[in-house]
Amino acid sequence: MINFSKYADGLAPVIIQDAATQQVLMLGFMNAEALAKTKAEGRVTFYSRSKQRLWTKGETSNNFLLVKEILEDCDADTLLIRAAPQGPTCHTGTASCFGTANDTFSLQALEQVIRDRKNNPTEKSYTASLFAKGINKIAQKVGEEAVEIVIEAKDDNKELFLGEAADLMFHYLVLLQAKGFQLGDVLEVLEARHKK
Repeated sequence: MINFSKYADGLAPVIIQDAATQQVLMLGFMNAEALAKTKAEGRVTFYSRSKQRLWTKGETSNNFLLVKEILEDCDADTLLIRAAPQGPTCHTGTASCFGTANDTFSLQALEQVIRDRKNNPTEKSYTASLFAKGINKIAQKVGEEAVEIVIEAKDDNKELFLGEAADLMFHYLVLLQAKGFQLGDVLEVLEARHKK
C-alpha cells in the first residue's frame, strides 16, 4: 500500500510505461483518491498540481491510458503503471513526454493507426472504408485472408506467403478494433493459458 503521508502534499510520483513497448511515457502524481479512481475505472487518473483537482489523462483528448498493471516500488512511495496508450501521451503529440519518439514499427503502432482510422475516418482510407462496411464485411475479409494464406502455405513462394500473412494480420487487427478489443487483450488470454 502506497504511503501517501510520506509526502507533505500527499502526492506520490507515478511513472507511466507503455505495457507493450516498455517505453517510459510520462511522470505524474497521485493521491489516494486518484489511485482509487484509476483502479476502479481502469484509466489512469492523476492529481493535477496545476488544476488542483483529479485529472484523467485523455479526458479532453480521448488519449486515455488504459491500465494493464500497477506496481509499487520497494519503499511503497512510488508507483509504476504499465498502460496501453490510446494515442499520443504528451500534449505535444509525441508518444512520450520525454521527447523520445517510438518510431519503431510494431503491431502496437499499427493498432494505433487502425484505431485512428476508426475514430477519424477519411474517404481515402482503406481502413476507414472497412469500418464503414460493418462487422460482417470485416469478418468476411478476415476469412478470405485466412483462406488465401492456407493456399499460399502449400506452395514455396516466400514472398506470396508472407504477403498473405501480413494481409491476414492487418485485417485481424481491424476486426479486433471493430469488436472493441486490442492485441493486448488476446495476449492476456495467451498469457493466462501459458501459466496453466
